[in-house]
Amino acid sequence: MITFDEQVAIVTGAGQGLGRSHALALAKRGARVVVNDLGGTRDGTGSSATAAEAVAAEIEASGGEAMANGADVTDATAVDDMVAIAIERWGRVDILVNNAGILRDKSFANMDQTDFDVVVKVHLTGTAICTKAVWSVMRDRAYGRILVTTSSSGLYGNFGQANYGAAKLGVVGLMNTLRAEGAKYDIRINALAPVAHTRMTDDLLPDEAKDLLKPEEVTPGVVFLVSKDAPNGMILTAGAGGYAAARIYETEGVWLEPAERTPETIALRFDEIVDPAGQREYLSGGEQTMKFLEKATHGLSN
Repeated sequence: MITFDEQVAIVTGAGQGLGRSHALALAKRGARVVVNDLGGTRDGTGSSATAAEAVAAEIEASGGEAMANGADVTDATAVDDMVAIAIERWGRVDILVNNAGILRDKSFANMDQTDFDVVVKVHLTGTAICTKAVWSVMRDRAYGRILVTTSSSGLYGNFGQANYGAAKLGVVGLMNTLRAEGAKYDIRINALAPVAHTRMTDDLLPDEAKDLLKPEEVTPGVVFLVSKDAPNGMILTAGAGGYAAARIYETEGVWLEPAERTPETIALRFDEIVDPAGQREYLSGGEQTMKFLEKATHGLSN
């Protein structure tokens, strides 16, 4: 049985949709929850404390402990204050679920720079700000569980979401580095790629799929990824009761003699370069470096 008794969790974007589902589930299993939500519209404009307060009240009505917080995840001072308030009240922060997000979908040709920048700022910079705010707290206690929220749009692409996709793959890069930096402090960080019917996806999903894609079908994956026995550096995809892992692999590739290092040779041997036989998942950029150095050493010695 996975429980979070005495633990404190911060869930951003928890006023509705996936964040609300995550917050309620963590509270049900014993966590004290900071329900963070700016309360803006889907495109990030406006603010309201109503949604966060309603979720916090729902948790407390069920016998749990919660506090509402309206910090903008892109405001480092406000986020630091949120963490300080949680520590003042409960003495610790064990879990951070980075869920807050907005959408400003347009084809790239029609997207202005503001729409690109603000989406990246909320999803990527906001995740970094919130994670930075709890990092030293978790490091000092030698324990922490962090979740970043990625997306199939970042992993695989989606028309009209260049800004969102760039941000959502960016959080995977952040996770990959923090996985290494936090390991010795037992800070584990994982990514969730959800598909669910929320206000963010309401006009993107066919009506017949919406009943299957409830946020509550995704949340069990979140509960596992922030638990004591969580993995580290995993991308879990989830939706409609299905769960899978996404990984980034690199093929074995080829080593070319100096005289062969031309675009034409690469074109001729491209099938070998992309051959999946022997492909590997790397856990650090240095592993890729070592692969090419080993190939070069072997090639030069022959």
